[in-house]
Amino acid sequence: MPDAAVFKVSSRDALPSGAAGNLSTPRLARGSAEFARAGKNRLRFRRFCVILRMCCGRRASAQYPQTHSGAAMNKIRLSPARLIALGFFAVILAGAVLLTLPVASHGGVRFLDALFTSTSATCVTGLIVRDTFTGWTTFGQVVILLLIQLGGLGFMTVITLVSFALGKKLGLYDRKVLMQSAGSITFSGIGSLIRVVPFSFAFELTGAALLCIRFVPEFGWGRGVYFSVFHAISAFCNAGFDLMGARAPFSSLTAYSGDALVTLTISALIIIGGLGFVVWRDLVHCRFRFSRLQLHTRLVLTVTGILLGGGTLLFLLFERGAALDGLRPGERLLSAFFLAVTPRTAGFNTVDMARLSESGNLLTNVLMLIGGSPGSTAGGIKTTTVAVLLLSAFASGRGSTRVHAFRYSIDRDTIRQASSILLVYLSMAAAAIMAICCFDPIALKAAMFEVNSAIATVGLSLGATPTLSDASHIVLILLMYAGRIGGLTFVLLFAQRGSEPPLDRPSGKLLIG
Repeated sequence: MPDAAVFKVSSRDALPSGAAGNLSTPRLARGSAEFARAGKNRLRFRRFCVILRMCCGRRASAQYPQTHSGAAMNKIRLSPARLIALGFFAVILAGAVLLTLPVASHGGVRFLDALFTSTSATCVTGLIVRDTFTGWTTFGQVVILLLIQLGGLGFMTVITLVSFALGKKLGLYDRKVLMQSAGSITFSGIGSLIRVVPFSFAFELTGAALLCIRFVPEFGWGRGVYFSVFHAISAFCNAGFDLMGARAPFSSLTAYSGDALVTLTISALIIIGGLGFVVWRDLVHCRFRFSRLQLHTRLVLTVTGILLGGGTLLFLLFERGAALDGLRPGERLLSAFFLAVTPRTAGFNTVDMARLSESGNLLTNVLMLIGGSPGSTAGGIKTTTVAVLLLSAFASGRGSTRVHAFRYSIDRDTIRQASSILLVYLSMAAAAIMAICCFDPIALKAAMFEVNSAIATVGLSLGATPTLSDASHIVLILLMYAGRIGGLTFVLLFAQRGSEPPLDRPSGKLLIG
C-alpha cells in the first residue's frame, strides 16, 4: 500500500519533533496491516450476510445477483395499500364467480351484473341492479351476506383472526398492513383492535334479536330469524342490502317508516358501525369519559352528533311538504332522523327517495359525501377530514397559522392530506357524473345522486341504477371500489413514487381567492 505509506510518513513529518520521535516505521507497517485486515473482515461479513439471506429463503429470484437479494425482495413485496387493494379485488372476483353459478340466481345472471353485485356487497355499498330477494336464491343471498361481512370487517382483519387461531404471530409488515386496513393510528393498538372484533358480532346478534321481535311474527320463525340476521349484519356493516323484496321489489324499509323498533334498531347499528373500531377501543379504554379520549375520538363523536342532530332538524324543515308529507308527528320525527342517519353510507330508506325536495336531495348528497369515520365500515371522505378542513378554514379566517382542536395542535401534513382527499373525491365524482350523462340519457340530478352514493359506498338510489347501461355500471363499479379502499389510495395505486430532489426550489408567490 504505497499511498498509505507515503501518507503516514508525510503525516509524521508534519508532527512536532517530540511527537514524531514516538513513531516508528514498524508501527506504521503494523497499522497498515490492521487496516487491510479490517477491510477484508468487512467484506467477509457482507458476504456472510448475503449467504444468510439466501439460506433463510429471502432471496427474491434467481435472476438477481446475490448482492442484490434484499433489493429484489423490496421490489417484489407490495406496499400495504396495494396489498389491501389487491385483496379486495380478489374477494370481489371470487364473489362474482360464485354469483354466476346457476344455483345463485333465479333464471341466470350476466357476469357484469354478478360483478356489480359482488362489488357492491364487498365494498358495503348497497347499490343493486336486481332485487336481492327476488333476483337471488338463498345461496346467492348467503354469498352476498358473507361478502358484506368480509367487506365490513376488512379481509385483512379476517386473515389476522385466522392467523391468531392457528397460533401465528404478526410481523412488522403484517402489522403495518393491518394498521392501514383497520384505520389504526399506532402499531401498539393492533392487538387490542383485533379483540374488538368479537364485540362487532355481539352488536350484530343483539340487533338481530331485537329485529326478531318484529320479523318473526310477520314472516314466521325460519324466515323471520333469517331476515333479522341478514338486516342486522347489513346495517352494522353499513351495506344497505335488504330482503324486503318479499313485500315489494326495491322497497327497502318503507313499510316500517313508523315502526320505532325497526327504525331505531337499524339506526343504532348504522351509527355504531360508522364510528370505527378505533373509537370503540378508546371509549372502552377511557370508560366513556370524554375528557380522557383521544383527539380522534373526540372529533368523531362531535362531528357525528352535529351531523345527526343538524340533519334531523334540516330534514324536518325541508321535507315537511315533500317526502314527510302526510305522516303523523311521531312518524315524521322518526323518518327525519332516519334520513339523517342512512346517508352516512348505510343505504336503507324508510321513505321514497325520489320524493325528496331539491333541498333535501342536496342535503342527502352532502351527507353521503361526508360519510362515516376512519377505520369503520362506512365510506365517504370521513368526518375527521371534514373537521380538519373546517378548523383549517376557521384558523385562516382568524389569521392564525396553527390549527387547534380540543387543546391539541393539528400538524400540516394532516391538513394537506385532508385537502388532497377532498379534491380527489370531488374530481372523481365530477368525472363520473359527466361520463354517465354521456353514456345514458339521465338527468344531472339523478346522475349526481347515483355517483355520490357509489363513491361514498352509501347505496341510496333514486331508482336509476338498474336502468343504466353497461358502461355506466362499470363506472359505478370503479367508484365503489375506489370508495372502499379510499379515493386517495386508489389514485396512488397507479402513481409511481419518485425520489424528491435533494434541494429546495425557490418559493413563488401566487394570488389565491
